[in-house]
Amino acid sequence: MEKLVRNNEYFRDIFSKISDLKKKDIVYVTSDMTDLLINFKKVNKLFNGNDLIDAIIEKVGPEGTILIPCFNWDFCKGKKFNYLETPPQIGSLPKIAFKREDFKRTKHPIYSFLVWGKDKEYLFSLKNKSGWGSDSPFSYFYKNKAKQLFIGIDYKKGFTFMHHPEEKLGTKYRYFKTFTSQYIDERGKEKTESFIMNVIDLEKSHYCRIDPRMDKVLLDNNAYFKYLIDGINFSIVDLKIAGDLIEKEIKSNKSFFVYKKRIKNI
Repeated sequence: MEKLVRNNEYFRDIFSKISDLKKKDIVYVTSDMTDLLINFKKVNKLFNGNDLIDAIIEKVGPEGTILIPCFNWDFCKGKKFNYLETPPQIGSLPKIAFKREDFKRTKHPIYSFLVWGKDKEYLFSLKNKSGWGSDSPFSYFYKNKAKQLFIGIDYKKGFTFMHHPEEKLGTKYRYFKTFTSQYIDERGKEKTESFIMNVIDLEKSHYCRIDPRMDKVLLDNNAYFKYLIDGINFSIVDLKIAGDLIEKEIKSNKSFFVYKKRIKNI
């Protein structure tokens, strides 16, 4: 078996070049490790995701806060949610953070986050019933001027934050739906719980994409910063500015989000 090589200096060097990520920042990390894994394979090194997480921790410091998504949609199917055991379904970095003792999970069974740093206990204390609502981590992102860090992925493919202003203002393509199933909390206590989501109305649409014109709007408003380091795309979106721009679009009956119905094969 190959020994897992530590690559702390490599990731420290990467984040030293990302000047728009600073001490005390609140950072929501969205990632696709594919390109990083390919780079490591080319030089016969094993990728250690803990080194990447440690480098982000070092970058923001003890006064910062890091959130890594721990999303799992099984509760929507009526399956039991176990706070301590139900794993993330969205990639390798969340699965690594899920095993770390220095991260703590928020409580929503569908849209939970693994949290490190200054606001860890506050975020754990949230009792939001809606995944994207006014008392959710997504509202916290907006109110506290958080930054979403994208690693190896275009922001348009992982911009879950967009659903917060949609829920806040309302849209014709979404409606509130209640999901109920068994919930085992952090103490091991099991009970029946209900949570709500602002889901897509399948009578009107089946999927959503972000219009590429949003790139320019974010860039023009100093809300989007892009880096290419070692062939890997890194980017940062300021969620307060982005939220304001999205709300402005919705209020003017425009949208950065294009909802479409799938065309059935005849």
